[in-house]
Amino acid sequence: MSGEKLTPSSGASSGSVDVVKGINGLDKVVLRDPRGSSAEVYLYGAHVTSWKNDHGEELLFVSNKAIFKPPKPIRGGIPICFPQFSNLGPLDGHGFARIRFWSIDNSPPPLQTNTSSKTFVDLILKPSEEDARVWPHSYEYRLRVALGPAGELSLTSRVRNTNADGKPFSFTFAYHTYFSVSDISEVRVEGLETLDYLDNLQHRERFTEQGDALTFESEVDKIYLSTPTKIAILDHEKKRTFVVRKEGLPDAVVWNPWDK
Repeated sequence: MSGEKLTPSSGASSGSVDVVKGINGLDKVVLRDPRGSSAEVYLYGAHVTSWKNDHGEELLFVSNKAIFKPPKPIRGGIPICFPQFSNLGPLDGHGFARIRFWSIDNSPPPLQTNTSSKTFVDLILKPSEEDARVWPHSYEYRLRVALGPAGELSLTSRVRNTNADGKPFSFTFAYHTYFSVSDISEVRVEGLETLDYLDNLQHRERFTEQGDALTFESEVDKIYLSTPTKIAILDHEKKRTFVVRKEGLPDAVVWNPWDK
């Protein structure tokens, strides 16, 4: 594939970062680590659509019904919900960031991270006139997508208020990650025991989790509150564990549509 080569801003890298044409001619950035792991992120929506380990196994789920055609959101991968998660606000569900074209930010401000990753891309979104009509705030949203030396994928978001009058604004936000698992009845989630959650299937009524690990026997859609920085998804059939680590995001949503 021909495409533009990006130089990660941190200087020399043993990994590669390339811009190529994806589905329907949409631009995507391909991150590759020398040990074999990779990730792909479309500029449309700053949407991560692939994350593979060093065996080339796909770790994210993208629906075979996904439509890579604006203004439709891409279904699967890691959609960015901003400036609104779900219907928690006046906008259309999950906001507009996932259906906007982002730009590559070649000179981002320095990012203090404790990762040693040199294989990354920085993307930026600024409000369009259309967005300002429905959400009248000025901002810069920077997203770094990085592939670590052990194949780990990290997303770092920074939202800056650029309102001329300094007027504050609030927003809700989520990484709506679709993990690829085997049989959902073979999957359990650890780290959410004894926590309170809002059940989206019961008008966001508040309950307390009773089980020692979360398992799935029907549709689940819960917002867990004040969750720990580390949550594990254990897939017994694939003998694979996803470890999800987070900072600055207090809640965690667990969703599985079951047989729909």
